[in-house]
Amino acid sequence: MGEGGPTGAITSLEGLELVRVQLPVVGGWASEAGTFSLRDSLLVRAVLKGPEGEVEGWGECAALPGPTYSGEYTEGAALAAERFLVPAMLEERPSSAPEVERALCKVKGHKMAKAAFEAAVMDADLRARRLSVADYFAKVSDVGSGHASLVPAGVAVGLARSTGELLEEVGRFVAEGYQAVKVKISPFAGPAPAQLLGAVRGAWPSLSLSADANGTFAPFGAEEAAKALRGLDELGLSCLEQPLADDDFCGHAMLGRLLRTPVCLDEPLGSYGLVEAALELGACSVVNVKAGRLGGYLEAVRVHDLCARRGASLRCGGMVETGVGRAFNVALASLPGFGLPGDLTATGRFFRPDVAGGLVLGPGGLIGVPGGPGSGVEVDRAVVSAHALWRRWWPAR
Repeated sequence: MGEGGPTGAITSLEGLELVRVQLPVVGGWASEAGTFSLRDSLLVRAVLKGPEGEVEGWGECAALPGPTYSGEYTEGAALAAERFLVPAMLEERPSSAPEVERALCKVKGHKMAKAAFEAAVMDADLRARRLSVADYFAKVSDVGSGHASLVPAGVAVGLARSTGELLEEVGRFVAEGYQAVKVKISPFAGPAPAQLLGAVRGAWPSLSLSADANGTFAPFGAEEAAKALRGLDELGLSCLEQPLADDDFCGHAMLGRLLRTPVCLDEPLGSYGLVEAALELGACSVVNVKAGRLGGYLEAVRVHDLCARRGASLRCGGMVETGVGRAFNVALASLPGFGLPGDLTATGRFFRPDVAGGLVLGPGGLIGVPGGPGSGVEVDRAVVSAHALWRRWWPAR
């Protein structure tokens, strides 16, 4: 991994703040990985001392309100952060993203919480250096050169109770300008997946379309799941995400041989090594990159480089984040290896108001990559304060 640009601007970590916010989700959210109408999120604010004074940065923990996507959840992340991660940060006083990785490596697990600390320090450090997150990712990547200024937006649609409900929801997003949609599916809720996706394909033949099962076909095993999902092969999906259990690499490899639709893995890919193993076993041909699941954005860039070298397709996933997390995701998706639309939406998709705005859906269903220093978006302190359940500050001295 290459160097991260100019150094020496930051002298020290001055303090950390945890802020737990609760925001109403526009339209609510429903999938096998969680159903909620309020997004309970943990934000991290890092204050660094630079040559021109103090500078702050923000990161977001992607953990969902309950342990439904993984073992991590918001309250658990907050407890781990207070008891273990904050003390480790205050002891080491890291002032750059690589230093955060080293400071927190002795704490096992809690990757989404760790990623929030890495992002907060990265944001502050890069703001002091007048460097954007997207430029930084391009500098530390070993694959390609530079980054895109626009990335394709993609909207994930939760489990639908009926075909009509799904068509109405997708229709609203298409009207807004989205040209890529991922539909949550399950054999245990709503119409059959082929019926749902077939109706969407019939209504919008040119729409970039994918499906996400969140492991719900695991009880059937690979062969029976293939029979149930074979109808999707006629619909031209960009990928079928996580049909089987998290740890079933062999089953996904078999499913990949039985279906024409590319298989994408999400939940089990929690490290560079696991991504490498999945590709080696043929468990997937598409990798969903989520920085929180991987423990941070530096690890996400490493995974991007691995997949680019191996010829695997990449998409950038989302976890119903606020604008803080989504700004980082848009920057990550600007790297050249991300060839498939990710879960990247404009401000207002989930939260109105959001804690950070500035992500606008432009012509062609594209989102501009923030080019300002750090994440390129500004946190609205009034919104944070209005929706904060609590906030706690630790000085580094």
